[in-house]
Amino acid sequence: MKTYRILSCAADLLLRLLHGLALAEEERALLRACVVRHVEVCGDTWEIVVGTQTVMDDALIERIAAQVAANYQLSQVLIQQNLVALAPAIAPLWEQIVRDAAAGDAVLYHTLLQADYAVDGNVIRISAPGAFGAELFAQSSTAGRIEHAVRMHVGCACRVVCEESALSGALPSADWTPPAVPAAAPTKATPSAAPARAAKNAKAKELPANVIMGRGVSGEARTLGVIEDEVKNVVLEGEVFDPQANQLKSGAYILTIKFADATNGISCKKFFSARGKTTQEEIDAEVERIVKAIGKGGAVRIQGKIEYDKFISDYVLFIDSMERRSVPQREDTAEEKRVELHAHTKMSALDAVVPPKVLVETAARWGWPAVAITDHGVVQAFPEAMNTARALAKKGIDIKIIYGMEGYLVDSEDDARAFHIIFLAKNKTGLYNLYKLVSLSHIRYFRGTKKRGRPRVPRAVLQQYREGIIVGSACEAGELIRGIVAGRPDAELEEMAKFYDFLEIQPIHNNDFLKFDDRFPMQTDEDLRDINRKVDELARRLGKPLIATCDVHFLNPEDAVYRAMIQKANGYRDAERQPPLYLRTTEEMLAEFDYLGAERAYECVVTNPRRIAEETERFLPIPDELYAPMVPGADREIQEMSYARARKLYGENLPKIVSDRLELELKPILRHGFAALYIIAQRLVKKSNDDGYLVGSRGSVGSSFVATMIGVTEVNPLPPHYRCPHCQYNRFIDDGSVGSGFDLPSEDCPVCGTPLIKDGHNIPFAVFLGFDGDKVPDIDLNFSGDYQPVAHKYTEVLFGKMNVFRAGTIAGLQDKNAYGYAMHYYEDQGEAKGRPYIEHMMRGCMGVKATTGQHAGGIMVVPRDMDVHYFTPIQRPANNMESDTLTTHFDYHSISERLVKLDILGHDDPTVIKMLEELTHRDPETIPFDDPATMSIFTSTDALGITPEDLGANMGTYGIPEFRTSFTQKMIDDSNPDCFADLVRISGFSHGTNVWLGNAQDLIKAGTSTLKDAISARDDIMNYLMQNGIEPLLSFKTMENVRKGRGIAPDVVEKLRAGGIPEWYIESCQKIKYLFPRAHATAYVMMGYRIAFCKVHYPLAYYAAYFSIRAAEFDANIISKGKDAVRAAIDALLAEAREHRGKLDNKKQDTLIVLQLAWEMYLRGFSCEPVDLYASDAEKFILHENSLLPPFTAIPGMGQKAAQAIVEARRDGRFISVEDLATRAHVPAPAIEVLRTHGCLDGMMESNQVELFA
Repeated sequence: MKTYRILSCAADLLLRLLHGLALAEEERALLRACVVRHVEVCGDTWEIVVGTQTVMDDALIERIAAQVAANYQLSQVLIQQNLVALAPAIAPLWEQIVRDAAAGDAVLYHTLLQADYAVDGNVIRISAPGAFGAELFAQSSTAGRIEHAVRMHVGCACRVVCEESALSGALPSADWTPPAVPAAAPTKATPSAAPARAAKNAKAKELPANVIMGRGVSGEARTLGVIEDEVKNVVLEGEVFDPQANQLKSGAYILTIKFADATNGISCKKFFSARGKTTQEEIDAEVERIVKAIGKGGAVRIQGKIEYDKFISDYVLFIDSMERRSVPQREDTAEEKRVELHAHTKMSALDAVVPPKVLVETAARWGWPAVAITDHGVVQAFPEAMNTARALAKKGIDIKIIYGMEGYLVDSEDDARAFHIIFLAKNKTGLYNLYKLVSLSHIRYFRGTKKRGRPRVPRAVLQQYREGIIVGSACEAGELIRGIVAGRPDAELEEMAKFYDFLEIQPIHNNDFLKFDDRFPMQTDEDLRDINRKVDELARRLGKPLIATCDVHFLNPEDAVYRAMIQKANGYRDAERQPPLYLRTTEEMLAEFDYLGAERAYECVVTNPRRIAEETERFLPIPDELYAPMVPGADREIQEMSYARARKLYGENLPKIVSDRLELELKPILRHGFAALYIIAQRLVKKSNDDGYLVGSRGSVGSSFVATMIGVTEVNPLPPHYRCPHCQYNRFIDDGSVGSGFDLPSEDCPVCGTPLIKDGHNIPFAVFLGFDGDKVPDIDLNFSGDYQPVAHKYTEVLFGKMNVFRAGTIAGLQDKNAYGYAMHYYEDQGEAKGRPYIEHMMRGCMGVKATTGQHAGGIMVVPRDMDVHYFTPIQRPANNMESDTLTTHFDYHSISERLVKLDILGHDDPTVIKMLEELTHRDPETIPFDDPATMSIFTSTDALGITPEDLGANMGTYGIPEFRTSFTQKMIDDSNPDCFADLVRISGFSHGTNVWLGNAQDLIKAGTSTLKDAISARDDIMNYLMQNGIEPLLSFKTMENVRKGRGIAPDVVEKLRAGGIPEWYIESCQKIKYLFPRAHATAYVMMGYRIAFCKVHYPLAYYAAYFSIRAAEFDANIISKGKDAVRAAIDALLAEAREHRGKLDNKKQDTLIVLQLAWEMYLRGFSCEPVDLYASDAEKFILHENSLLPPFTAIPGMGQKAAQAIVEARRDGRFISVEDLATRAHVPAPAIEVLRTHGCLDGMMESNQVELFA
């Protein structure tokens, strides 16, 4: 039976449990001072642990137990008293109690800290210093605050009395300012991160060897599983992980760490603050050192005290000392080592838990010459295994990877059962054939459900592609051992065995289930040995190598629990009974097979596997080079297109800044063979534009002027400039004074008087292809979501159907699922485990392959003269046999530097702009980016004709891409943008990590920097440093390190300081974890600005487009009822948000956004009509003079198919009844009721018969 521990969150829980019990006044006072620590619940038995300062007599305890049992119909109630002596318990915690009670009030904190206090039983008397102190304590409700803090930290109730006392010593002057509170509320910090600002000159603390913090650990270790309450001094041995350093406003730190031993887990805390002679810089350095020392975790001995922490409602270990602990690892000490030829990794879906990297590294550490990878039906571990072996080779450690697979063999496609079979690629031909078998097994011969299905290989197909593949008989699920178990005649077994190149045996306990399953005749270990003896006999008779393998599914014996967790979660009833499928050393395997005789055991464990390893060649499973598709004449075409467009815009005699930029870019593009990639992107964009859909660029492609000139992106990366469309006059502003050409004042051409075009965003090319221009270009394009399938199909026209494949993805178990697996596993075992223990155990499950999928828009392109199987097998996403899509079998990241990946993404913004063009007949490319009215909605509501008070917002950015979230709206409030470049900066801030919050926001508020010089995008750093005289290559390298979260190295910091770069700028760089490219932000803002322009100047068209495409949560039942109904719905959601600390679930948050936009629409004088059965569209809003007519899909519960069916059916005339509607349009009953509720069927007859008689 399971036992649950319930933690108390109510101060008076004990009295609540006792309701109905008659108590004397002194008994009630005694119980009021008690605190329920926790309640252990096991069936109808409760054990209540009570913290108290006074021992309760047995009679009172018996009455309490009887009353609780009666109140809750329990068979037994046990009361356990934990006696707390208040005075000694409070003394070491007094400063912490005062800090919590002060809650950041520096005056109250320092006054309390200097005040005397005395403990009298359960009463704490505090001497308030003079009338001022007494008044301060009274106004601040200090007594109640201290009572609450004592209950939180000590775990018992008390009464606090504040008494005025005479002042001693000199009074502070009138202008005295109290020092800051040493520890205020924690600020948001990056998990697992070192402090944001490293100490400059702090000396490292000298510690004894292996000590991480404290003075070292002494004493005998205990296990957490036997500790049930607070302990003043305890030593534990286990593993720590997930260190997080949270810095408080005072500069102090709370370091939290998770700890787990073999029995349970606990959260750990350690406080650090500058005291006495310790400086803040020393504290910063100490915390940084500890976080770095712990890293991703490791084995430790840890010493401290365990106390109950009310803040997290659980026990916490407050750390005194921690030291590293060496854990002996298993080693293979044999003189001649074996080779494992049957090993699974995390790519064996939901079955094996060994990371490929760890498997290869362990085999190498053991001195093995080779190791095979043989996952179930897939080869997806090959890239990681290859990369691990190459990394080891750089360290001088040699190990060969044998690339293989455990397949599923059938004699015909219709066979109900498949047998396991081992494939090992002997050479490159074998690898190619193995990849073909993987593709065929997944695409043609996959059978079963997506989760439990098998990619099967018919025997005839295997024979066709067998060249270069070594075939083994596999485990007990192979046909040979299955035949032996079934008692097949020797002649039949011999015929089976002839098919294989080697015969496989495994440790007998791998097959223990045969003894426990009534379907099989095996009953003893000797029966299992006889199976292996029979395989040995067949091997001798046929002259086949006998190979002993482990059938590895986990690395060490203790790792079996991870596989058990996964199998338990996926419905395996015998998951707890794990066979010993771990990686064994040579000595362990020789011992397993000693019953075959020492010589034969050595032969099958060592000699034969090594011989097969020697027969396999060394080769890479993925080619090393980039194989880009060939586009005949691409080099010439890109040059001609670039210069032709440049001359058209800037004149026949190109300005030096333009010609230099073209030359700078074209040289590396042509030298490295990237011209074809540019031309491919150009053709895709041109096709979309010709079909009437704009394309937005993503990523850094807007950093390339060549990309701009050939039409891949509309972002112009040159410095801000003017140009004349008539005579090509131009003028560049390259002193950094203007962030975007769109912000230049309007001017007429001084030559011909034509209004000048303004352009240019000053984006360096190095952001795209690197400083030397040798980085493979990643051209991401945002197509309309409606047009994306057309663009994907067009790639087949460009390259050929069997040369383009969707970029495959592999989804492993993530935190949430892995945590659930671990938690439910121990719950089913009836074991209560702490959260840190569950988090520790779930790590063994994380990353195990769960399913496959496809990138949202990624297309992998294979050169026309090459077969995809030279790079990867192919399959359907998630093995969905109904899908026509084919993806790469390898995760696209593994092959993205070998094959070109095109990112053809679907996005709503181009679709919205397309609909706006259709509704307004305004070419979106004619929309100006310097329209004052459009710019004004980012800081006011005047252009919308409404007041901020009515709208409930200071700006009109509801529904504007990039600026519609509360986060970006708050950013706008804080920064007051006044030009296009400012909007680009805000977009960059919003997409970065540690760029705005705790960084640029603070700098702007403090006046240290302005919106225009704070770092918002990666390009800002390179431009700023170069403009301030820093050498270009150093500027580029600094930008790259900062954008990737690596910060700036100390030697570079000194160079920047020497170059006059201000300290605030350097510190800002050090905090950043990720920076958005400015080109990407600019492209986003250009799209958003066009939509904002339509919101101002074509309001009804804007609302129709937005609600049609972006408002999945539009509720016509509410919005069509009018302004008051919308307001009431908004108020209801806001009230709900306030009840949940300002948070709503995603669906309700999306609903709120739509309602706010509908409210804005009503305020501007427009309205929303009810859905009309005969006039509404299926999916799009229709414009009337001052109102919108919603589509059928705007009614919650009305599906797209039903809506389209109604529109199609009504073409044949009006519906004579509800029955007629349902029959002609095939509308299901639930959809009929949805229409009826909305009012669409008002006045319509129910039945055709009624109409007939009428």
